[in-house]
Amino acid sequence: MTMESGDSMRLDKYLKVSRIIKRRTVANEACDAGRVLVGGKPARASYEVKVGDVIEIAFGSRTLKAQVLSTAETVRKDDAADLYKIID
Repeated sequence: MTMESGDSMRLDKYLKVSRIIKRRTVANEACDAGRVLVGGKPARASYEVKVGDVIEIAFGSRTLKAQVLSTAETVRKDDAADLYKIID
């Protein structure tokens, strides 16, 4: 099964590819700990992220809120920030 850009992607993989979280294992642990919300609800690492989803991640005392703009399978480091938009 091949995945097209703009389709959907596992949450843990998306967090790694977009470089919001550097390693997939760390993304998995954050999901397991309930620190990652999608659409205001706790999301598991296996959740399929779609374009338009809003992801909230609790990093200690601060929270990052980002909207998914693209779910490209691979992306260059310089282009990783184009996969999401930070929202307040």
